[in-house]
Amino acid sequence: MSFRDGARIDELRVLEAEAVHIFREVVAELERPVLLFSAGKDSIVLLRLAEKAFRPVDLPFPVLHVDTGHNFPEVLEFRDRRLAEAGHELIVASVQASIDQGRVQEDHPYASRNRLQTRTLLDALEAGQFDAAFGGARRDEERARAKERVFSFRDEFGQWEPRAQRPEPWALYNGRIRRGEQIRVFPLSNWTELDVWNYIALEELELPSIYFAHERDVLERDGMLIAASEYVAPQAGEIAQRLRVRYRTVGDLTVTGAVRSDAANVAAVIEEVKVSEISERGETRADDRTSEAAMEDRKREGYF
Repeated sequence: MSFRDGARIDELRVLEAEAVHIFREVVAELERPVLLFSAGKDSIVLLRLAEKAFRPVDLPFPVLHVDTGHNFPEVLEFRDRRLAEAGHELIVASVQASIDQGRVQEDHPYASRNRLQTRTLLDALEAGQFDAAFGGARRDEERARAKERVFSFRDEFGQWEPRAQRPEPWALYNGRIRRGEQIRVFPLSNWTELDVWNYIALEELELPSIYFAHERDVLERDGMLIAASEYVAPQAGEIAQRLRVRYRTVGDLTVTGAVRSDAANVAAVIEEVKVSEISERGETRADDRTSEAAMEDRKREGYF
């Protein structure tokens, strides 16, 4: 994509400056932040913004990945390489470990582990004594996230109550909390999916290969294309077929759908996003499509 339009670049730099300010504000106000990193496009942008906020020194907080155990291999490879090259401290919180320890119970081996992440996340935040956690959620993703503030207050149980959130007039953020309470922080709140992709192009950021068109064996299920894998059991009548697809979002591969696409580079993806009328979660996350309240229910329980 060409960035000859100076106004477009200026808009991205304004969003960048806002996010950098938020990072610095949290580090100034809170004692022990952490950055959640899934190796998805939003968290990759978030990590770059954090690096810009504190250069030339190292990040003043670690990076946390909640690992469902149902990951795309390409994403895990990228996660480890990106963080190792930058020298950032990585903490991996394992859902499988939570299952093994009896902290959560899996319905069956092929079930989505998205809801199980909540307990693993809360345990990791408690173990690390983290009082603030940065995340890459955006308000345009779906309705529950549109209700969030930039500083999202969570009680001593890590739970979210929309009516208990604090006003943020003139971008003034209230990070005052009592011991045991938390703030979830969303520096990308005012970004759109298109903003994220334009920033990726502007900064020439590397992404996991699954974001671009590739050949993959998929199962068509409930109008979605689910990756054929050891974690996905074919249902009656389902036959894996090899299609040219890409992913708009990364997550638990048992419920994350691909989209048919020939977009093999960032510029081509941007053109696809421009004409899309459905958010990436609405189109490609099976558990978010089952109920409009699905994400809000999980957030009330402590999910990010």
